[in-house]
Amino acid sequence: MSQQLRRAALSVHLNTAEGASRRTSPERKRFYEIARGSVIEIDALLDIAGDLGYCNKEQMTELGNLLVRCFQMLTKLMANG
Repeated sequence: MSQQLRRAALSVHLNTAEGASRRTSPERKRFYEIARGSVIEIDALLDIAGDLGYCNKEQMTELGNLLVRCFQMLTKLMANG
């Protein structure tokens, strides 16, 4: 599970960077959408980690807030295309 979490986190970073380098709005949006999907994947993995007792409630709240902020930023990038 930790490897999947690392891959998803790396996917957010790399797809955001690649999207920023694209010339057309549809291309940028495609990469930002993939990055946003990886944020959702991270959220699901953290839910599982919490259910398994790997994270306490305080950690989960902090991580959840960061994920929401990341999702919001990617959504704004998509809107500004």
